[in-house]
Amino acid sequence: MDLQILHSNLTNPTLLYFLLGVIAVLVKSDLEIPDSITKFISLYLLFSIGFKGGQELSHTAMSSEIFATLAYALLLAGLVPLYVFFLARLKMSVPDAGAVAATYGSVSAVTFVAAVSFLEMNNDNFGGHMVAVLALMEVPAIVMGIFLISKTNPQSAAGGWFSVLHHSLTGGSVLMVVGSLAIGYVAETKQAEGIKPFTTDIFKGFLAIFLLEMGMVSARRFAAFRRFGWFAISLALLLPLVNGLLTAYTSPLVTLDTGNRFMLTMLVASASYIAVPAAMRIAVPKADPGLYIPMALGITFPFNITVGMPLFYYLIVHS
Repeated sequence: MDLQILHSNLTNPTLLYFLLGVIAVLVKSDLEIPDSITKFISLYLLFSIGFKGGQELSHTAMSSEIFATLAYALLLAGLVPLYVFFLARLKMSVPDAGAVAATYGSVSAVTFVAAVSFLEMNNDNFGGHMVAVLALMEVPAIVMGIFLISKTNPQSAAGGWFSVLHHSLTGGSVLMVVGSLAIGYVAETKQAEGIKPFTTDIFKGFLAIFLLEMGMVSARRFAAFRRFGWFAISLALLLPLVNGLLTAYTSPLVTLDTGNRFMLTMLVASASYIAVPAAMRIAVPKADPGLYIPMALGITFPFNITVGMPLFYYLIVHS
């Protein structure tokens, strides 16, 4: 791997703050960020990403490439949970396997935000339609996961389909990014410039604080997760690697743009720990959140921002 890419990622302030959060837990520090501040920052990051994506999309002509990318993303959002479910069933119960399948078929908005920062650090750009891809991939995997559970073991699924779909589509993260995308799309360019200091200039500072909190949460989750054994740990490392490699090498079928391929790869390699748990609590209460949340947040997320991003970017640039 290009050592310059690796060095740049390892010295990225946002990543270093994530590692500081991990260290804070390991040394049992009393460092803490209030929940209300963390929630505000997460909403701000989604707002900023959505608004900037909408602005970018408003200046982009709809093309066959964009439609192909959206269709490809939807295809992967359906296929990934399908194979993950049967792989997880080797050692897990039907409810747990379905929840894990939905987790890895859905996407992480925080990973998307970190990938945006990584591209900026490497002086690369991506199309505004990738924000639409982020929003589009959130729900299908949840539906597929619940479908697989109800087909395999109908007694495991409790919530109604309409309730699950409504909650998934109106959840805070989805509504914020989709709403901001729409507002950014219709907003007049000169008017949008007026809030640029808020949407752009302070973005990386808020991201650094947010990843500091994510580092602390990840370290705590991993400590509680070890009781599930090596199968779950191996799965949490293998799935982002396989999904990322698959997308990195097949994405030229729909787009040749480096930034778009990277963002798509990171979305497919990511795992949801916000939207999926919220939906699973309603639809599949028998699924253990102590399994699929730590898999996504305690192992897959750190893997993606420390190893996945430089690895996949290198492969995309040199392919």
